Amino acid sequence: MQNVPTPLVLKQALDEAHKRFVNIKDGKNADYIPYLAKIPSKLFGIAIVTTGGDVIEAGDTRFAFAIESISKVFNMALVLEDIGPVALRNKIGANPTGEPFNSVMAIELHRGKPLNPCVNAGAMATVSLVAASTAPERWGRIFKNMSAFAGRELSLNDEVYKSEATTNQHNRGIAWLLDSYKYMYSDPIEACDVYTKGCSVDITAVDLATMGATLASGGVNPITKKRVITQTHVPKILAEITMNGLYDSTGDWQYKVGLPGKSGVGGGILAVVPGVLAIAAFSPPLDIFGNSVRGQLAAEYLSNNLNLNLFAKGGAS
Repeated sequence: MQNVPTPLVLKQALDEAHKRFVNIKDGKNADYIPYLAKIPSKLFGIAIVTTGGDVIEAGDTRFAFAIESISKVFNMALVLEDIGPVALRNKIGANPTGEPFNSVMAIELHRGKPLNPCVNAGAMATVSLVAASTAPERWGRIFKNMSAFAGRELSLNDEVYKSEATTNQHNRGIAWLLDSYKYMYSDPIEACDVYTKGCSVDITAVDLATMGATLASGGVNPITKKRVITQTHVPKILAEITMNGLYDSTGDWQYKVGLPGKSGVGGGILAVVPGVLAIAAFSPPLDIFGNSVRGQLAAEYLSNNLNLNLFAKGGAS
C-alpha cells in the first residue's frame, strides 16, 4: 500500500493546484438544466480526505452543489449491498457502451441491456433494483446511503429537483424503453423520478472527498469510522468508474490522471486512490463531454505531483 502524504505536503499541493487553475476561463455551465446555468462560474474548490481522516481544503470547498451523475457511484454501492456483484453484473452490466451517456441507440444496439451503471440507462435500472416496496422507501434508502458516505445528513435541493424533473423527458423515454426490454425492475417512471431526485442532493467538495475516501478506505468512512459498504464490493465500484466514470472522455482521464474517477454536470469531480485518499473538486464550467474543466486540471496536477497515478507504479529503474 502506498504511503499517505503528510497533511503539509497535501496542503501545499492543493494550494498550488488552486492557484494554477483558478483563473482558467474555459468551459461553460450546463445550460440544459436551468438551475445549473445560473451557478457562478468563478467558483472553484478542491478538497482531499485521507484514509486516516485528515481533511485538506483550498478554495470554495463549502459551497453546496448538486451531486448529479456522481450519485450513480453510491446508488451502485447500495444495490451491491442488496443483490451482490454477480446479480448486478447480470442485470445491468459492466462494460462501456461506446455511445454517449444518454444514448438510446446504445440500448437498441445491445438488445435492451444498459451495459453499466454509469450511463443514464444503467443508472435508472440500478435505482429500480434498490430493495423497496414504495417510491418513498426507495428514495429514503438512497438518501440515507449517500448521507452515510458523506458522514453527515445531506439535503435535497428542491429547486434543482424541480428544474430537472421538468426537463427529463429524454430520461423518461429511456426508462420506458428499458421496461419494454425487461431491464427495469420497478415502475419505470418511479425509477426515473427517484434517480432524478438522487441527482439533486446537495453536497460540498469536502462531502464528496469524504464519500470518495470511504471507498479508498475499503468501505469505512474515515471521519465517522462507520462501515458503509462491504469491503469486497469496493473493487467492483472502482472498476466500473475506471471504465465509465467521465462519460466519453474516460480514456483521456485515465491517460492523464490514472485513477478511478466520476464526474457530474453540477461541476463536481471525484478521484479515488485506493488505500490512500480521495480528491474532490468543484467548478461549474464543463467541457464538451460534461466534465469540470478546472476539476480535471486539478486532479491531473495532484495525481502527477503527488505520485498518485495507479498506472505509474513499479517498473525497472
